[in-house]
Amino acid sequence: MATYEQPTSAAEPMPSVLTVANIVYALHTLAIVIGIAGAATVVGSFLGSVPSIVAVILNYVKRGDARGTWAASHYRWQIRTFWFALLWAVIAILLIITIIGLIFGYMVLGLLTLWLIYRIARGWLRLRDRRPMYV
Repeated sequence: MATYEQPTSAAEPMPSVLTVANIVYALHTLAIVIGIAGAATVVGSFLGSVPSIVAVILNYVKRGDARGTWAASHYRWQIRTFWFALLWAVIAILLIITIIGLIFGYMVLGLLTLWLIYRIARGWLRLRDRRPMYV
């Protein structure tokens, strides 16, 4: 079975673009580890901790440098990971608040935790292999 690979841009990213992308993945990973090891949840740590907030700001500030290269897909992947996590966390909290959706809300948070770990790990591995994210 053939796998689909999105065509990559001919332009090679500057080393600083790759460094920032690696730093962002590292900061998000740190936020996840803080959530696992600390009193916070993974989702709470990912969305509200200093490392994760700094990572998102770095994404927005530096994504212009990656434009036109395969690394731009990683910046998009990282930004979307944060915003979709926020969206699903809000949905989970609304479910929990209604009490009727209490169990579903906690299920959403559990699945969101696994999804965050997957997104950061997959993105960082593809960056290491110098491959774009197909979003």
